[in-house]
Amino acid sequence: MIENGFHDIPPGKLAVVVTHLEMDAKPSLRDVPLPEGVTFRKVTPTLDWFRDIFRRVGMDWLWYGRLKLDDAALSALLQDPARAFYTLNCDGKDEALLELNFPEDGSCELAYFGLTSALIGSGSGRYLMNQAITLAWEKPINRLHLHTCTNDSPQALGFYVRSGFTPVRRQVEIDDDPRLTGLLPRDAAPQVPLIEG
Repeated sequence: MIENGFHDIPPGKLAVVVTHLEMDAKPSLRDVPLPEGVTFRKVTPTLDWFRDIFRRVGMDWLWYGRLKLDDAALSALLQDPARAFYTLNCDGKDEALLELNFPEDGSCELAYFGLTSALIGSGSGRYLMNQAITLAWEKPINRLHLHTCTNDSPQALGFYVRSGFTPVRRQVEIDDDPRLTGLLPRDAAPQVPLIEG
């Protein structure tokens, strides 16, 4: 039902506003050092590694898309030569996820970008974004793009704009609430109301 511009969302569903952003040239980057004890590295991801870091980074923001994939589908994605995976390691534990996807259309998608709570606020996010931008533009691309949504950190959209991305499109996505389907615990992302049927 639509009333006064409002759209009903069925019980058990989530609705988010998705903002698509892009840049068409590498911006000037301010040098940012990594905090002491943090290192940046490329990863050849295993299923267990990816699922662990995906859950730990994304739990607070209801990341669940990759949790829908079975072993075969996720393995194929992780072994796709068009994709590259990176992390930040802090005191011997991986605490970030950066995934770049280089499809054949000459663009680069910043597919996933995030830190666990162990690194949020440390300056590591700016360092990781600088690495993402640098690695993307080392390839012969014509566009670097990503999307974020209203379930993400309240600082995310502003951070992406300050990093040189321009918002170009918005969409509304409605999907099953992953806390009700069992993909995520019921107490994940408590800032997002859980509305059951």
